[in-house]
Amino acid sequence: MILTLLQIAAVLGLGFYFFRWRKSLWRRNAQSWDSLLARLRPDWSARELSDHFLWKEGLSATPEDAWQRMEGPKGLWVMYQNAQVMLAMADFAARNSDSVDRLLLETLRSDAMQIRVCVLMALAQYGFSKASEGVRINAFRAATMYTGMAARMTQLLQENAAGIVPDFVAAM
Repeated sequence: MILTLLQIAAVLGLGFYFFRWRKSLWRRNAQSWDSLLARLRPDWSARELSDHFLWKEGLSATPEDAWQRMEGPKGLWVMYQNAQVMLAMADFAARNSDSVDRLLLETLRSDAMQIRVCVLMALAQYGFSKASEGVRINAFRAATMYTGMAARMTQLLQENAAGIVPDFVAAM
């Protein structure tokens, strides 16, 4: 009796998992550039850290100054979420265009994952020690990677969806 219940539970669990997986694939395939742009969080902008962050890498701020300009954990969380959206944008470009530079896509994917890990580390450190030197350094590293990713995403959009660049710049 117990074995039968475990088998039924396993089959139901697998069915639920496959249902969720198919639903996420359907949702992903139904996306458009506009729906992805709408997911970007404009409530904090990396413009505070660099004048030309969408066109070239690098920050024009020190770690302490960057921490103040990014409004601490608020800016970190926005970077975390926007990195996920830019990753989805890169995947969308890869699915819908044959002329996408594969090296650029892999760089964007790597950037997104590094940003997310760095932000999580900084937020965890912030939870334990508030704005210590280590938190500010990790936040600065995440912001540096974020500006680089934004510049590469702008390049990708210019090459594959030039009409959307102004909206991307406005959203960032």
